[in-house]
Amino acid sequence: MSLDPARPRTVAPPERRLLRVAERREAGAYAVLVAPDPDGPAPDPGQFYMLAAAERWGGDEGRPHLPRACSVLRAQDGALQFLLEAVGPGTDRLCALGAGDGLWVLGPLGAGFVRPREGRRALLCGGGVGVAPLAIWQDELLGAELPAPALLGFRDAAHAAGAELLANARVTTDDGSRGHRGIVTELLEEALDADGHAEVYACGPPAMLEAVRALCAKREVPAQLALESGMACGFGACFGCVVPVREGGYLRVCVDGPVVEGGRLASVPAH
Repeated sequence: MSLDPARPRTVAPPERRLLRVAERREAGAYAVLVAPDPDGPAPDPGQFYMLAAAERWGGDEGRPHLPRACSVLRAQDGALQFLLEAVGPGTDRLCALGAGDGLWVLGPLGAGFVRPREGRRALLCGGGVGVAPLAIWQDELLGAELPAPALLGFRDAAHAAGAELLANARVTTDDGSRGHRGIVTELLEEALDADGHAEVYACGPPAMLEAVRALCAKREVPAQLALESGMACGFGACFGCVVPVREGGYLRVCVDGPVVEGGRLASVPAH
């Protein structure tokens, strides 16, 4: 089985919607925004939204920022949840939103995760804010058994608080301030040594995803990678998020992904 780029997906309404933030809470170094979306469809795990603040969405020069692509963390009780980290002007503004503030959303966009192949068990692997789509996917997979195991890597203890958004997690930090000291692919290698009948679901920075892709390719373990990319539109018009594929040509992360089978890629390129 391979992931068909045209696989079924939840289709977004054609226009952006103005939501109101109902809650903002902190998760260590991250912010979680909760915004009811009564008129929008429920997203598939792994899909994303283009986000913009309704007010003061621009720099000092008066030009607006581009919307920011953000994976959905959860969709519960008719409300969307987003996990954000302030790393620049746009995300700074989004992280500053509070209850009652307006939030423009366009989505859900892209194609999400699909269930493991027969005979394989889901194994989640995430880094930083990339844990977001793994949380909603873990919820979707939850059945009579334990939640799918999650291997999560972070910079330090403040960022590792994001691991509390998932269950059944093992944590690694760069500085050893929480969990295993090292990188998350060390935990992944250990887990695949113990049980090679896994299907890996991963999201995180490009270097982490490339390490996951290479490790899974070497062991012939299927991997579904939720790619991160800067985007201008989110629906395939600008070709600003293209990634080369092994068979030649390119895919657009926003419409052919963001979830892509690792075997389609010769490598995961840096932003």
